[in-house]
Amino acid sequence: MATRAEFLERIRREVERGGRSFEAEAAPRPPRPADAAEAVRRQMAERWPQALERFRDEFEKVAGVFHRVATAAEVPGVIAAIAGERSVREVLAWDRDNLGIDLLPELTSAGIGLAVAPPGGGEAPRLRHRAQAASAGIGVTGVDWVLAETGTLIVVSGGGRPRSTSLLPATHVAVFDRRRLLESLEQVGLVLEALHADPARTMSGAMINFITGPSRTADIELTLTRGVHGPKEVHAVFVDELVGPDGAV
Repeated sequence: MATRAEFLERIRREVERGGRSFEAEAAPRPPRPADAAEAVRRQMAERWPQALERFRDEFEKVAGVFHRVATAAEVPGVIAAIAGERSVREVLAWDRDNLGIDLLPELTSAGIGLAVAPPGGGEAPRLRHRAQAASAGIGVTGVDWVLAETGTLIVVSGGGRPRSTSLLPATHVAVFDRRRLLESLEQVGLVLEALHADPARTMSGAMINFITGPSRTADIELTLTRGVHGPKEVHAVFVDELVGPDGAV
């Protein structure tokens, strides 16, 4: 076992190997956030195929599982297949308005139970959903944006879309279409500025979660473990047709 002095000296050596911190400064805020976000949407209307391929590549690098289907009607079948492979009998999902898909008929016919997030308001429904999330094998959500350059899913919590749906079940399945794709973190900053500059939407969600692959943590000996602070598996289901609400949150 290393002595305290040896341990601290090892840390000093590792810090020195990293070199000096680079110079950084905050990016300027756009004077008209809504216009800047609209410009991003126009750009991505043309570039989404390239962004989707980049997302898939980066997402799979961090152990995400990518699926692509033509229509929203195929999504329940994908979820039923994932559940069947893991012997899952209970699935949790955002409500239909936020998800844009009715999962109930196909999951019921497959013998899989479905618990839906409450539309908002009330402590008792919120606590009940949290308890259901803790025992459900799969949580199904939409996403607000998908960041291609890092394979990241960005999810804003709110009524009918609690964060427990994506955080507590062992497997998270996220469903999205091309309107959610962004290429860069700079674009993410612009759309978030627009979100918070709009009085009708400011603080529309209690939390903005950036999800890059399954949950990972490591102890002091760098032994990597999945699923300690979140799902062990993350699946992304891309739908070629448009699905869900027109705009994020």
